[in-house]
Amino acid sequence: MKRICIIPCGAKKIWDVSKEAGSQPAHLVYLSPLHQRTKTYAQTFFDDWVILSGKYGFLHKDDIIPANYDVTFGTNHIELITEEQLRRQFYEKQLTAFDELVVLGGKKFRKVIDPLLLDHQHANYPLAPYKGIGYMLKAIKEATESGTELTAHD
Repeated sequence: MKRICIIPCGAKKIWDVSKEAGSQPAHLVYLSPLHQRTKTYAQTFFDDWVILSGKYGFLHKDDIIPANYDVTFGTNHIELITEEQLRRQFYEKQLTAFDELVVLGGKKFRKVIDPLLLDHQHANYPLAPYKGIGYMLKAIKEATESGTELTAHD
């Protein structure tokens, strides 16, 4: 079974601490604790992982982000990526090749990811049972430190 991990971006970005940072690869842009922990988790348990951004959609670690932005799923922001754009990226970035998508985000990501899935694909949301970011951060840290993946939840 071919698997990929999808992690959230985050509100705090490199330009919040270094205004003159310029364009940066996605893996260096996001500084929030949740993003940092989910990135460590993804790198620990997966060969393949992508970042999911409300503005740019699916980002590979070396995709370039030109400048700061503040666009979040679950809002009606004018720059929010559309489902059609996400579906195009899903094919272009070959996410269709994966059987299992492990999504390390809150319930708002289910509305974004589930409509994109093909018949052979399954998404699971191991952070779904956690009520709040503090519990998510703790669970991710414990899983990474123990070398034990979080339990899958559909």
